[in-house]
Amino acid sequence: MGCGRVGSTLARSLEDRNHTVAVIDSDPDAFRRLGPGFNGDKVAGMGFDQQVLEKAGIRRADAFAAVSSGDNSNIIAARVARETFGIQSVVARIYDPGRAEVYQRLGITTVATVKWTADQVLRRLLPVGTEPDFRDPSGTIRLDHVMVPEVWVGHSIGSYQDQAHARVAWIDRLGEGTLPTRDSIIQEGDMLHVVVREENAGHAYEVLKRGPEDEHQ
Repeated sequence: MGCGRVGSTLARSLEDRNHTVAVIDSDPDAFRRLGPGFNGDKVAGMGFDQQVLEKAGIRRADAFAAVSSGDNSNIIAARVARETFGIQSVVARIYDPGRAEVYQRLGITTVATVKWTADQVLRRLLPVGTEPDFRDPSGTIRLDHVMVPEVWVGHSIGSYQDQAHARVAWIDRLGEGTLPTRDSIIQEGDMLHVVVREENAGHAYEVLKRGPEDEHQ
């Protein structure tokens, strides 16, 4: 539900992955954002109206996303999809992070747009390692993205991993993700996605900052 920038991008992305998609929006003109190549259903109406949802094929759906511009509409539509039609995989976009937390506790997965954006900006403002991208539920393992300092350019991934007691899950290089081997050479501009135990994070980032102990490793 919702064919704005988020909804139209989501719909095309799902279709690109060979999923069948139906899009609901109260404004028929919004469907133009889907482009001429979109093959899914386009249903004009309110996404929390049961008849509109039926027309969009809600009874055949595996998942439902409420991503209109209105918090109230998104929450009502998400609850109808979950409680009336029994859809288990339901996501609602919520601008108010306080309300998002409430509905999260009710079992509706929410994406608090403001909080998510703020978190993304925060991670880029704070010093490396201050705020992880991800922490597992036990709090034991964390994942961070870090720009490679110049001192590590030309050295191997294996060298960093051995000295930092961490693992590089993947590298963002020239706009693309790359799965490294131990022999992969670190290049200028690389973004490393580092997996490390929480208690060892400080050491891992200190090693990254100071550079390799042995330039021949």
